Amino acid sequence: MSHNSFGHLFRVTSWGESHGPAIGGVVDGCPAGIALTEADIQPFLDKRRPGQSKFVTQRQEADEVRLLSGVFEGLTTGTPISFIIENTDQRSRDYGDIKDRFRPGHADLAYHLKYGVRDYRGGGRSSARETAVRVAAGAIARKVLGAGVTIRGAMVSMGPLGIDRARFDWASVDGNPFFCPDPGAVAAWEEKLAATRKAGSSLGAVVELVAEGVPVGLGAPLYGKLDADLAAALMSINAVKGVEIGEGFASATLDGEGNADEMRMGPDGEVEFLSNHAGGVLGGISTGQPVVARFAVKPTSSILVPRQSVDRFGEDVEVLTKGRHDPCVGIRAVPVGEAMLACVLADHLLRQRAQNPDAPLRPRLPRN
Repeated sequence: MSHNSFGHLFRVTSWGESHGPAIGGVVDGCPAGIALTEADIQPFLDKRRPGQSKFVTQRQEADEVRLLSGVFEGLTTGTPISFIIENTDQRSRDYGDIKDRFRPGHADLAYHLKYGVRDYRGGGRSSARETAVRVAAGAIARKVLGAGVTIRGAMVSMGPLGIDRARFDWASVDGNPFFCPDPGAVAAWEEKLAATRKAGSSLGAVVELVAEGVPVGLGAPLYGKLDADLAAALMSINAVKGVEIGEGFASATLDGEGNADEMRMGPDGEVEFLSNHAGGVLGGISTGQPVVARFAVKPTSSILVPRQSVDRFGEDVEVLTKGRHDPCVGIRAVPVGEAMLACVLADHLLRQRAQNPDAPLRPRLPRN
């Protein structure tokens, strides 16, 4: 199996399976001299860690990261950074009943038809367990970006329930089990997801990401566009079925006047935008405005409701999936989305430095 790496100058390779002894990754291209320890990575893994509430999988994994290379005396050396995260709470027996059956909505059938073999224990390589590696890599990417770039994510809808934008508060995101930015929506979300889980089903979600402090000039036309790489990175996350930048699909309902982000000169020579429908990217290049993206996560395919399927012997069967699963995988997708955004920005920042080493981070226009 190829294609286990992404990025160019900041390049991430992941390895491991859901029920193997460990998962891990290698980050290549991180500049030397950056302060980095496990303590810089662990808080982000803790946000994604399973078993933290009744609304996520009850698999109990500590997700403790251990750095194996690329760091000496607390500083990156410029060589590949390798890390490992051990799997400690696998229950492979839960998947014995689907050994020969293909779960609807999963990658089971596609893997079998492509490779002729599949790891049925939790989906093996196709499991969302792999996303812990991305989160660890994203923590390293944040160190490359520096403290001036802030990346945040929130779940803005769950199933049919959304948020009230008038109550959007980033301070509320870490105060509830859904990473929900609207404190007034949490109670209804709890009731809805509890009932869905009790019924053995699942719900989808939409996650919103915002990166502030992004330098001007990241991204390159035509085939290295920042938004194109970001869309690809977010689409690579398990269960993601749609991505939009800025207004996204809603821009199709606007007219030209409503969609255009008007500009005025600021007092210090910087261009000031009067809106951000473009999501901080024009022509594939960052404008210095916040980069805004959203992605849609489908309902978790592992459910207890019997579904029609087939087995590897060509027989019609019914399938239900036992085990410990997220009733809304969109919850733990929030820190994963943040990590992928960080990795893309770090990669493009290094590309910008390589091509335009003298370019200022916040360029200004001359004034008469």
